[in-house]
Amino acid sequence: MLIQIPPSSACRESEVTPESIYLSRRQLLGAAGTLAAVAALPGQAQDASAYPDVEPAPAPAWFSEKLASTRWQAVTPGNESITPFQDATHYNNFYEFGTNKGDPARYAEKMQVEPWTVRVDGEVAKPGTYSIEDLVGPHGLEERIYRLRCVEAWSMVIPWLGFPLAELLKRVEPTSKAKYVSFETRLAPEEMAGVRSGFSLIDWPYVEGLRLDEAMHPLTILAVGMYGRVLPNQNGAPLRLVVPWKYGFKGIKSIVRISLVSEQPPTTWQSIAPEEYGFFSNVNPEVDHPRWSQAHERRLPSGLFSPNIVPTRMFNGYDEVASLYTGLDLRKYY
Repeated sequence: MLIQIPPSSACRESEVTPESIYLSRRQLLGAAGTLAAVAALPGQAQDASAYPDVEPAPAPAWFSEKLASTRWQAVTPGNESITPFQDATHYNNFYEFGTNKGDPARYAEKMQVEPWTVRVDGEVAKPGTYSIEDLVGPHGLEERIYRLRCVEAWSMVIPWLGFPLAELLKRVEPTSKAKYVSFETRLAPEEMAGVRSGFSLIDWPYVEGLRLDEAMHPLTILAVGMYGRVLPNQNGAPLRLVVPWKYGFKGIKSIVRISLVSEQPPTTWQSIAPEEYGFFSNVNPEVDHPRWSQAHERRLPSGLFSPNIVPTRMFNGYDEVASLYTGLDLRKYY
């Protein structure tokens, strides 16, 4: 299904990254640069070669077989430039591999992602344990170019490859008792230096959660790739959650379990510091972190002497999700 994001989700010209790296395929859109033009190109085959400086990687058969039928640019960010691949893959948080931004790229290659299974259980009619091949198999891939806003006030624009989480949830048939969806990251201390660290405050494994209506929203996806190639380990291979209107830590990586539950599930950062990290974690410029403002963000790439600072937008600019929170005090339920 082709999802078109209304103009309210598109970034303004003032938010465009100065150090722009424009994709060659973007020229196909001509001067219009509109979502309507994108909709006219749903079947155009592309891959990582369309992006500059993408590190090559062998892809499993289940991924490679889907590229030919991928719906490219199913969602775009308006006129905003895409973050360079090197920034998106070498500046990120994945605390299982260390607390420095470069640690995931440095150490995550030790994580074994084949074979991989995901357990789906809880309040569903069809629970089961699925290989990654069987989990992804029935679903066509789409390229969703989303803004990513970290709670630390830096941001990126990333072209993900994935499919709506709602499609998977419908397959397993949630019961009437299902109100939330809980997620769990793989725990493999022998492969994860950060897990073995005695300085870690995290009670592993990493867990996250969404309300069921958030999980079923068309913008919420399970990603298996980015920049036209299979997902790198440091970005959450082989399966991660992407919820573009929420802070990045909600996008749990390397998922091994998805549970539908009746009560609000615990989440890692809310358990560690509930006064700093709420369950909803919607991007909100009006609700500051206790230690810094959320009114602005540093869009990467951004230099020390030429910082690229842009205003933060409510729901990260994805205004179409606002109806999910009608009547909810987003200062209290942050």
